[in-house]
Amino acid sequence: MHVTRRTVLAGTAAAAALTALPAAQATAATADGTPAYRWRNAVIGGTGFVTGVLFHPAVRGLAYARTDIGGAYRWDDRAARWTPLTDHLGWDDWNLLGVEALAVDPAHPDRLYLALGTYAQSWAGNGAVLRSEDRGATWARTDLTVKLGGNEDGRGTGERLLVDPRDSDTLWLGTRHDGLLKSTDRGATWAAADGFPGTPTASGQGVTLLVAAGRTLYAGWGDSDGTAGSPNLYRTTDGTTWEAVPGQPTGASAKVPVRAAHDRHTRELYVTYADAPGPNGQSDGSVHRLATTSGKWTDVTPVRPAGGDTFGYGGVAVDACRPGTVVVSTNNRWSAVDTLYRTTNGGRTWTSLKDSAVLDVSETPFLTFGGDQPKFGWWIQAVAVDPYDSQHVVYGTGATLYGTRDLKHWAPQIRGLEETSVRQLISPPTGQAHLISGLGDVGVMYHERFTASPSRGMATNPVFGTATGLAQAAARPSYVVRTGWGDHGNGAYSHDGGKSWAPFAAQPALAKDAPGPIAVNTDGSVLLWTFVHWDGTKYPAQRSTDNGATWSEVASFPKGATPLADPADPTRFYAYDTDTGTLYASTDGGLTFTGRASGLPAGDSQFQLAAAPGRSGDLWLSTKWNGLYRSTDGGATFTKLTSCWASYTLAFGRAADGADYPAVYQVGSTEAITAVYRSDDGAKSWVRINDDRHQWGWIGATIAADPRRYGRVYIATNGRGIQYGEPV
Repeated sequence: MHVTRRTVLAGTAAAAALTALPAAQATAATADGTPAYRWRNAVIGGTGFVTGVLFHPAVRGLAYARTDIGGAYRWDDRAARWTPLTDHLGWDDWNLLGVEALAVDPAHPDRLYLALGTYAQSWAGNGAVLRSEDRGATWARTDLTVKLGGNEDGRGTGERLLVDPRDSDTLWLGTRHDGLLKSTDRGATWAAADGFPGTPTASGQGVTLLVAAGRTLYAGWGDSDGTAGSPNLYRTTDGTTWEAVPGQPTGASAKVPVRAAHDRHTRELYVTYADAPGPNGQSDGSVHRLATTSGKWTDVTPVRPAGGDTFGYGGVAVDACRPGTVVVSTNNRWSAVDTLYRTTNGGRTWTSLKDSAVLDVSETPFLTFGGDQPKFGWWIQAVAVDPYDSQHVVYGTGATLYGTRDLKHWAPQIRGLEETSVRQLISPPTGQAHLISGLGDVGVMYHERFTASPSRGMATNPVFGTATGLAQAAARPSYVVRTGWGDHGNGAYSHDGGKSWAPFAAQPALAKDAPGPIAVNTDGSVLLWTFVHWDGTKYPAQRSTDNGATWSEVASFPKGATPLADPADPTRFYAYDTDTGTLYASTDGGLTFTGRASGLPAGDSQFQLAAAPGRSGDLWLSTKWNGLYRSTDGGATFTKLTSCWASYTLAFGRAADGADYPAVYQVGSTEAITAVYRSDDGAKSWVRINDDRHQWGWIGATIAADPRRYGRVYIATNGRGIQYGEPV
């Protein structure tokens, strides 16, 4: 339920003094004196949508970036890397990892503001504003009573947050469904801005951008129909009285104002437009220049969409050093591929920077996406020009942030910014790699080291988008299988531990549209593959005994369940039916399944079943807030553990010295907080091993623990990549 435009939004004054140390330096000491933990990213390099980049206009080398699901970052020019600023946001605040907008104060260089909120849907929590006086090292927080949409359509527009150039205590925040908000106490409290003419709707874009041109504020409105009677750009000179900007462009190509930038030398405002907010769904667009002193509009569109070459315009940035020098981006241009256009004469002529670009993605090889050459980009709605270096231009894409220092040679400027949504993790017991990952959008990766992006890039033959399954034969770790969404096959196997791959010789017909998880028995002789359509429809599992050459249906397998192989007995498989709360087991290599324990928690497809390594029938069931259950008889009976009240995902690693059971790790709750825990005594007791500065929002997808290094655990985040921790 949304507040009305007149509702006052009170601040909470919470979350003060949350220090965000660089990840490589941070440690966490447990309460009982166990070794401190050091947390770092396993480097991949970006992989997600960078929705905004902002150089500070008054401080050389200071910049900030925002992402749609992975928080915000500050650029460390000396170290040439990004520092994460929002890792302190924990489980209950998962919806705040999407950054709707950011703002800096030109008059106070240490001040930084973030508008947070990933989804504006009814099931998501309200947004919040974070305020910092030290460039994001510590924060104060104001909880809003409206929702923001950092991962919704229109997330690349902006910025929707602005410090008033006439008064640093005044901030403006454009919302999607609740109009324009105003704060007069530096973001501590908020109220609806009086007099703003835009009428919000429950499904619209609302305010798409806020920009200052001298002492005049401009606000873009995303719910216009593109006609003269439906304006989409407003302005105020006094902060109280708003009017539609006279003479503004109309038509489909100027329906939604996406971004705007002001050239203070020429006093001209450049606005990019499209027929939809993006990043998808745009087919038309334009660029217009407004002379703010005379009110004259000029169409300066570099190239008009035509024929099959459809696209909109996205990012725009002015060169603070050179009057009339502007860079804009196309967006959603799949035919000719998106580009940046640059002008040095106020838009009279333009040059496509893509045409002369030399791309070097050697630091993040996955950007070839299994091909020979990387693309210049897509989903380009964030563009920035360094105010102290005209040759330093950066732009965000759906997978990285490119930068140049000479307008010709481009490379990812992405170190420290990790935005992967992680789906599966395996830590092999032998081999070069300590980790193999299944990821959203970028398939499967083999991590031969953690300080550099995997040298093989995305697993190929075939290439996947999002991985849906990853499994390794426990007694034959050189054999690994994977499944996922792809155009040239949906399943593959490896005989060298995940270094190289080959597609299954055949795959079930369901695999194309419903590729689900896969399991392999301990000696690699049997595969079980399940299928769940994107709409939730569940199908019977398929079984193969010839490395995927042929498949047969397993009618007795519970539809849609995730198969699990026994780590010691090649004849045993398990599956937990989350619809009925029943554990199913097979003792004939997956040919048939029968129900065992029943009456267990049901109704949530995210319940997870795990098996302790090296032991047959030692099963652990994580059922979220219903608790953690264990079976030592192959699922015939389960006992609920009393050492924790919630368990979301669980893994086993190398045992502590002197212990006779593997170390157990989980994301769960032993008291009030949901966190990462380790147990060295078979879950009789737990110690928390992450800390309040390292929480990463929602981390309930999966975890893995290292069977070769005691204490090391790998955390799958939903937008902050792979986090791994180990005792210091």
